[in-house]
Amino acid sequence: MPKPIVGLHHVTAIASDPQRNLDFYTEVLGLRFVKRTVNFDDPGTYHFYFGDDAGTPGTILTFFPWPQSARGVSGAGEVAQTAFRVPSNSLGYWRRRLLERGLPVKESGRRFEEEVLSFADPEGMKLEIVAYGEATAANPSRFASVPQEHAIRGFSGVTLLEHDGENTGNLLNVLGFHKIAEEGNRLRFAADGDAPGNQIDLILDPNAAYGRTGAGSVHHIAFRAPDNAAQLEWREEIGKYLDVTPVMDRTYFQSIYFREPGGVLFELATDPPGFALDEPLESLGEELRIPEWLEPRRAWVEQRLAKLELHKASSAV
Repeated sequence: MPKPIVGLHHVTAIASDPQRNLDFYTEVLGLRFVKRTVNFDDPGTYHFYFGDDAGTPGTILTFFPWPQSARGVSGAGEVAQTAFRVPSNSLGYWRRRLLERGLPVKESGRRFEEEVLSFADPEGMKLEIVAYGEATAANPSRFASVPQEHAIRGFSGVTLLEHDGENTGNLLNVLGFHKIAEEGNRLRFAADGDAPGNQIDLILDPNAAYGRTGAGSVHHIAFRAPDNAAQLEWREEIGKYLDVTPVMDRTYFQSIYFREPGGVLFELATDPPGFALDEPLESLGEELRIPEWLEPRRAWVEQRLAKLELHKASSAV
């Protein structure tokens, strides 16, 4: 078998307003803007990457901010919630921070022995903050206003809404995620270890309507491959069960894509080379970076992109 998958690499969602998206994830959630680039398949539009200070796999939330994109409708065959982890003693801080910024917050009570806060971003994307015991050490954005001790520690995981979880569960087993708990119609699968994003929940609702992709919805989720060789081995393994794309060069990682039986688009992305490939760690996200094959058209690309202002906090409060 290939080297184990330890968790999520990134989650990619859709937004409609680039500046509003940038402000929310950097100024409210305290993530670092680790890369401003373009959608390689639609280079007249942005692709944003947010994460910890270095853009570590397992912390990366990315967006296609398509201006004027219609609001999506959540439903079956989609990601229902995206959850971040924080230390247990940080949940009160996050409750206050979100409420002070006018965000309705729902305390979802205990789920699999974890306390959960639920809220939505300005596009309606459903987010959660999970009190995760002794969460992993923080590597917070150097420009965030969130105190280091309360900084988001990457993903806890995602929740998929499915009509029937059997085939999806079987695929998760192939990928190294095994069922560890069940509460009502929610099943929890987890990879070995404690890497960020090592939990995938399934909510089963045979009567759920199908969703409609748009602003506020997740486009796909990506799992981690430790290197190119492991990705190729996983491509061969996954290809025994599902159609898999060829390897695609995304500059900061290599990708393959496949759709799980319930309809959610999955990706397997390599950890290397990472986001410091084409700019210093100290200035990640400050300038537009585009792949080499687009450089001859840089002027055309820049003319089509909205102007952005990146606000940096000088100290945590």
